[in-house]
Amino acid sequence: MAETSPRPRGRFLLATTDVGGTLPPALGLAAELVRRGHSVLVLSDPLSEEAVRTAGCDFRPWQLAQHIDTIDQQTALMVEMEKGNGLQQLRAARDLFIVGPAAGFAAEVVATVREHPVDVVLSDGVPGMLIGAQATGRPTAALMANIYLRPTPGMPLMALGWLPPRGPLGRARDAVIRRATGLVLDRFTRGLNPALAANGRPPVRGVFELFDRCTEVLVLTSPSFDFSSPHIPANVHFVGPQLDDPAWAGDAGDWRPPGDAPLVLVATSSTFQDQLDLLRRVATALGELPVRGLITAGRAVDPADVAAPANVRVVRAAPHRAVLPEAAAVVTHAGHGSVLKALAAGVPLVCMPMGRDQKDNTVRVLRLGAGVRVDEKAPPERIAAAVRQVLDEPGYADAARRFAETLATEAKTRPSAADRAEGLLIG
Repeated sequence: MAETSPRPRGRFLLATTDVGGTLPPALGLAAELVRRGHSVLVLSDPLSEEAVRTAGCDFRPWQLAQHIDTIDQQTALMVEMEKGNGLQQLRAARDLFIVGPAAGFAAEVVATVREHPVDVVLSDGVPGMLIGAQATGRPTAALMANIYLRPTPGMPLMALGWLPPRGPLGRARDAVIRRATGLVLDRFTRGLNPALAANGRPPVRGVFELFDRCTEVLVLTSPSFDFSSPHIPANVHFVGPQLDDPAWAGDAGDWRPPGDAPLVLVATSSTFQDQLDLLRRVATALGELPVRGLITAGRAVDPADVAAPANVRVVRAAPHRAVLPEAAAVVTHAGHGSVLKALAAGVPLVCMPMGRDQKDNTVRVLRLGAGVRVDEKAPPERIAAAVRQVLDEPGYADAARRFAETLATEAKTRPSAADRAEGLLIG
């Protein structure tokens, strides 16, 4: 049998930002590359330094470009991004992420590669970072940390929580919405062209042209979880979820509530999403049930602000990799990381989407039969009824376990994000 040649040791740059659910999967990829013997330099917010170093990577903070130093700054940014109606939120995204900081992000990526030569650039899908990555001339992979977000025929627009269109009326409806969204995004992204010109890159008519210019786009979810379309570009690859806990989740310790009743994990956003009232109502609901509740409040909520009954414990964080094997159900805002970790452990869900991609993740859970949906404003008695439903009806847990087997099979048989990233070293 012929010997296989050793993988070349590569130097990777990861350009990212700490705005919640996108950072842990990116660092999960980086940590796997380090375990395989590569070096990874992470260009990210000062807030991320501990997590980056815990992943075994070198760290360089954004300095000239927009950056986040503290949780309070992160919270203020999220509040600004999510206030007002949809058009106001798009304008905030334009000013705070799409166009406003593009020149600074691009210049700093280029300067970093000039000072620290690398073989491959991995980047969040933030336009300025992609412009800088492509300007370096290195192979570039854009990372999508959740479901496939590009408006695409045959797939529902992100953030609507819809199923794929069925029949001509559904396709016509989606086409109108997709076209209107494209017109708005195209108008917003014209402001990227000065940053492109400054880096010797041709102009774009829409932000997603930047993804077409990447060597690869790595979608960090399961192709069996997301919807599909024949119109997805050939450089897009679904590489499976990254299931590492964030560094701030800590090690396994004294997180267990007392007793031996079924354990219900409550996991909401790791960033501010005005979730305090929801957590309080969930705590009250669990107090009505013969369960043990564990509420992981996250970095943006003080656990002391969540009054809990005797059978519920509230902590800032606990490692979900340790909690989920013991859990009978998960109550969650339905962020991508929380959902996929629960499904990978075969645990059914009560989804209470609050925004962002959470309605989309919820409709995919419902399609699998692995959970139920409850309105984010639901009273404690409705939440308690939903928890009883997923605990008492075995079909939900059976569906979650079946999908856990699907994820395990995909992990063994499909190229991972690290495999794809290593492939960019060749040639």
